[in-house]
Amino acid sequence: MAGLTMAGLRNAVGQSLAWAAKNIDGAIALVLAVAVGVLGVLPDDVIPDKVKSQLVSGTTLVVLALVATALLRDRARQEPVEEAMHATSGVLTRLPERLDRLDELEDLVAGTRRALEDMAVIRILGSQHEIAQAHADARRGTDRWAFKGGTGTYMRAVTLPECVAAARREKRHLTVRLEIIDPTDEAVCESYAHYRRSLSDRPDGTGEVWTTDRARKESYASVLAAFWYRQRYGLLDIAVGLSPVMTTFRWDMSGRALIMTSEDPNRAIIAFSGSFFYESCGTELRTSFEQARRVAIDRYRSVPLSEEPTVEEVRRLFDRVDLPLPKAFTDRDVVEVTRKALRAKDPYAP
Repeated sequence: MAGLTMAGLRNAVGQSLAWAAKNIDGAIALVLAVAVGVLGVLPDDVIPDKVKSQLVSGTTLVVLALVATALLRDRARQEPVEEAMHATSGVLTRLPERLDRLDELEDLVAGTRRALEDMAVIRILGSQHEIAQAHADARRGTDRWAFKGGTGTYMRAVTLPECVAAARREKRHLTVRLEIIDPTDEAVCESYAHYRRSLSDRPDGTGEVWTTDRARKESYASVLAAFWYRQRYGLLDIAVGLSPVMTTFRWDMSGRALIMTSEDPNRAIIAFSGSFFYESCGTELRTSFEQARRVAIDRYRSVPLSEEPTVEEVRRLFDRVDLPLPKAFTDRDVVEVTRKALRAKDPYAP
């Protein structure tokens, strides 16, 4: 117990000395104040009044000097604190602005990340082989296809027959939506033919040059192909829209990819499902198709088509769906439309 008491006493003395060292001027003032108090109560026979008065006055001045020193020191200590508080106040005042900038930076980072993600799923195809392979990959296993373009030659030659054949093998539903130029609109057919000739006046991959008459026949052929395949595959849901406006691009969109081609056979853009570009083009295709004139595909049962449709069947079909063939079309022209519909040549075949 004695050991503990001595340890506690030493600890208390140590703390007191540490406090006195930090506050030396205050400690001296306190000691002098106690001394003045003691002098004031001493009897006159110990210290004469005159001496006592001088000691008290001198000691009082010293105490006041020490107090003044302590006040000045405290003020000197407070100035950095006040400056720090002022600086902190300025920082806090600008904090909302800095937080706004931080939000802008976060938005920028997020936008950059989205752009990089989209770039990862958008590619430029640089050869006919790459483009053909991209179409083949897009067709594989898809249950839907949307097309928007000129007359749909490649659609008739490759995409539609292969998609229908795959769906029939797998006994699954297939949805197809085609938007082509209106064959009854001579102005748009002429504009399309002129555009194709302006790029090249030589025969294309089918061996033909582009004329207004050819553009009209190719478009009629796509409509005929839609009816022919619809009659032969019950799980095919196909729709055709006729546009009065031509486009210089062709969109082919499956469930897994979008392929955009132009008249340059060695250049195309491919975007994969889930990307911003893919979804945006899907909205564009749907909106455009809704504005096109619809072909009455629902009347496909009214005029059955043979495996090799006759001239009479073809004429009757187009009359029945309110899309009559031009009166100038001879039987030879109708046969040509039928051939283009069912045995179209791949314009990109080597």
